[in-house]
Amino acid sequence: MKKILVTLGMTAVVAVVGSIVVAQNQEESPKKDDLIFASAEKAKFKEVSPGISKAAVWGDEEKGAYGTFTKFKPGLDNGMHTHTNDIWVVGIKGAYVYRDETGEKRVTAGNFIRIPGGKKHWSGGDKKTGALFYEESSGKFDIVPAK
Repeated sequence: MKKILVTLGMTAVVAVVGSIVVAQNQEESPKKDDLIFASAEKAKFKEVSPGISKAAVWGDEEKGAYGTFTKFKPGLDNGMHTHTNDIWVVGIKGAYVYRDETGEKRVTAGNFIRIPGGKKHWSGGDKKTGALFYEESSGKFDIVPAK
């Protein structure tokens, strides 16, 4: 069973990375025949809020669909919140930590999580390693604090 889950996780990484195949910082969603190749190691990260840095791979998260490499500093606490649009995360390094009413999930290298728009959850970075992950959405990014 564990082998199947690891294989599925790696398949998700390959599928996402395969779908990222044009140039970084593209201003619009990739077209069907565009090729995108991006390296998290060579990406130019910009701090977007305390403890969170992002490097655009394609699109513009402030306008619509996008893909980014995202870093969470160790111990980052984003509190309980929702997003308007679905968000897909693939772990690269460290651990993106997700919690909801069903418990905690640690999205580490080779793991994938889809967070449905409107789903109340908590997210943050591993206390020791933080997180580096690929993040993608079909709509613009927002974070709505939960009530």
